[in-house]
Amino acid sequence: GSGRERDNSRVPYKLDFYRAVFDRVERLRRRGPVFVAGDYNTAHEAIDLARPKGNVKNSGFLPEERDEISRWLDAGWVDTFRARHPEAPGHYTWWRQFGGARERNVGWRIDYVLASPSADKRVQRAFIWPQATGSDHCPVGVDIA
Repeated sequence: GSGRERDNSRVPYKLDFYRAVFDRVERLRRRGPVFVAGDYNTAHEAIDLARPKGNVKNSGFLPEERDEISRWLDAGWVDTFRARHPEAPGHYTWWRQFGGARERNVGWRIDYVLASPSADKRVQRAFIWPQATGSDHCPVGVDIA
């Protein structure tokens, strides 16, 4: 973080969105394997951002946002990258576009591929491509069999 607190006024809308998506994909997974991939805009654990202590009051690392990610995992969804790289620090998917953050790898892992348990059984590899440029985010993905 920059040392300043960001405007967190939109967090309630974000949480409502998380809950709506969760409810929808919970229904979908009853029919078969499901992957939910994208920009969640939340770093789940301290290992998922370079400066956790400086961001505890900032959107993207607020306890209530992190609790929503935990809700998915507690319901059996799998964070495909972290499940395969549980102790690997420094793997980020987003960096500020100023101050050399990307070059210094001062980032956040806020993009995920979550998998239902039946989908996760098909995952061979989960990866992040930090070398891909053109955005403040980098691609994430899984290889499936």
